[in-house]
This record gives sequence, C-alpha cells and structure tokens, in this order.
Amino acid sequence: MTSTASSAADVSLLRIAVMGAGAVGCYYGALLARAGHAVSLIGRQSHVQAVQQRGLRLETALLDVQVPMQASTEASAVQGADVVLFCVKSTDTEAAARAIQPWLAPGALVLTLQNGVDNDERVRAVLDRRTPVAAAVVYVATAMAGPGHVQHHGRGELVIAPSPRSEAVAAQFGAAGIPTQISDNVRGALWAKLVLNCAYNALSALSQQPYGQLVQAPGVTDVIADTVAECLAVAKADGVTIPGDVAAAVRGIPATMPGQHSSTAQDLARGKPTEIDHLNGYVVQRGEALGVPMPLNRALQVLVKLAEARRGSGG
Repeated sequence: MTSTASSAADVSLLRIAVMGAGAVGCYYGALLARAGHAVSLIGRQSHVQAVQQRGLRLETALLDVQVPMQASTEASAVQGADVVLFCVKSTDTEAAARAIQPWLAPGALVLTLQNGVDNDERVRAVLDRRTPVAAAVVYVATAMAGPGHVQHHGRGELVIAPSPRSEAVAAQFGAAGIPTQISDNVRGALWAKLVLNCAYNALSALSQQPYGQLVQAPGVTDVIADTVAECLAVAKADGVTIPGDVAAAVRGIPATMPGQHSSTAQDLARGKPTEIDHLNGYVVQRGEALGVPMPLNRALQVLVKLAEARRGSGG
C-alpha cells in the first residue's frame, strides 16, 4: 500500500524540531516554517548564530528569501516538538538519539531523514519503546552555501513509513509544498535510495564532479551498472523487495540532478567524515553476511576511506 495524504486534512499546525540542521533538514524546515509551523533548528554554532540573527536563507530556482525561525545548539530544543526531523549523519545516529531522548514529548514522532537503510532501527533501539519512530526516504538535491544559507537544486519528495501520526504529518507536509507519501514498503524504498547512493556517491566524491559531468567520462556508466548489479544481488539475498525500476532510476539521475555533487563529495571536500560505511559499506557488510561477493562496492568504500584519511591528515 502506498497512499498520498490529502492536504485538506483537518490537522493543526505542528511544532517541529530539526535535529542535525544540515542541507536536508534546513530545506524542509524552511518550507514548513513558511507554511506557518513552529520550527526549531538544532545545529552547529556558526549556523545557529546566522539563523538567530537573520533567519534561514532559502534559495531555490524560484525564490530567494529569509525565513525566520528558532535555532539552538542544544538537543533540549526538541522539547515540546510534535515531530522531530532526525537529520544527523548516519555515523552520529546513536549519539544524537541519546541526546534527544530525555527531552522528547510523549507521543512525539521521530522521523529519520537520513542516508542508509537501518537508521530508524538504530534510533528505535535507543529511545523509549513508546516513542514512535518512522523512516523517511528523501529525494532532494540540496547543499549548504554557508552558515544560515541553504540552496535547493532539485526534487523534494518524501516517502514515510506508517505511524500513529504519519497521516497528519503527510497532510501538513503536502500543504507546505513537500510531496509526501506513506508506504508499507519503506524498507524497499530505502534500499532503492541506497542503490542510487552506492552508484554515484563515491564516484562523485573521488572525482569531485557533479553527476552530469561524471557520467561523461569513459567507463563510468559501466562501473555504475556493475555496482548496481552487486547491490541488487544483496537486496535479493536479503529478501528485500525494491519498488520501481531501479536501473532506470539510476540512469535518470544525471538528467534530473546534473549539477549536484553527492553528499559524500561535499563531506570529503570539507574534510568531514563521510557516510560511506553506511552506503557502499553497508552493502559490503550485508554481502559478507549473505555470501554475496561485493568487489566493486568494497573498492569504492576503501577508496573513499583512503581519501578521507588523506584529507584528514592535510594531504
């Protein structure tokens, strides 16, 4: 079952906290704040200070506006929120979940908007079992252009798992200009997104090229196709049903996001740890457990880790 909630549903405005206010969280937070919801961003000091002083600058193809909202460096800012958009890096999932746990309101929905396929399970393992946690699959191209400044480059849909609050959340998100579906097969949709990330993120990071330019190089599309084949073999062995035509979706990325650098490329360029262990590395881990060879995904993981170490040492 996949359904699109009606934006006309009779639901009140939400109090929303964004835990880990990077590009994804800031984009959705800005749209929700513009629609009248009370949004609090939780992020790094320089970013928080910029938002407190000027609001969040939202730059898209159609508008460039300052959006007033609350911002804090403290996890306690989730207090009183109806919905927490959980947007931290996959490497920080458990630590961030522990940080917000004492402050969550009873019944608050924690919506994981992260790369990887198991973050909702990892959050659920930390939080009180009565706290609803739902995974979300994010299809958006965004980047931070500086403290307090998010740029949108394309798309923006969400697919979220069922929960006691998912219908109301989907209705309000839809009314705010965020196309939102509820699906019983979010695990499959997360895997579909994982395959896209495994196909492009490492190559974009290692070359520091956007998707449209990347695929012009000889041999790149063959490497992408072989990487995808490995991922699909692991998914099949793991009993995952991936919706849609994944191969077609992979081929379409350079056309829909030609100027986008992967999040892994952005992290590597800034000397920050990447999520590669939760992307290609996750596929390698599951492949090892299931007896499926993963030579290309393993190579991409190792090459990104080597590049990380080099950047980290100032090389």
